[in-house]
Amino acid sequence: QVQLVESGGGLVQAGGSLRLSCVASGIIFSINSMGWYRQAPGKQRELVAVIISSGSTNYADSVKGRFTISRDNAKNTVYLQMNTLKPEDTAVYYCNAGRVFTIGRDPRDYWGQGTQVTVSS
Repeated sequence: QVQLVESGGGLVQAGGSLRLSCVASGIIFSINSMGWYRQAPGKQRELVAVIISSGSTNYADSVKGRFTISRDNAKNTVYLQMNTLKPEDTAVYYCNAGRVFTIGRDPRDYWGQGTQVTVSS
């Protein structure tokens, strides 16, 4: 059973920083992509940033230049460094592991339970 556990959310003032972490546990042979999505109240879940196993990254336009995604493949961990936070960054942030190869089943995606990020003005 593969599980994703996020940490690092919280309350911060506008202009501040937070660092999110997500660890994938279980019997994992490989993970194609790891990323962060967010969902604000009344809005759809949206991609924030994603990093594939080669190290290539992609960011939402709204976070480019402020957020940095990184990954430790050996630890099956992904990080999201969030700087210059804005009130509009307030949301529940979800970790995603894409196309995970594990034992006994076809490759599939997995999601974390989410961590709240609140940015006060």
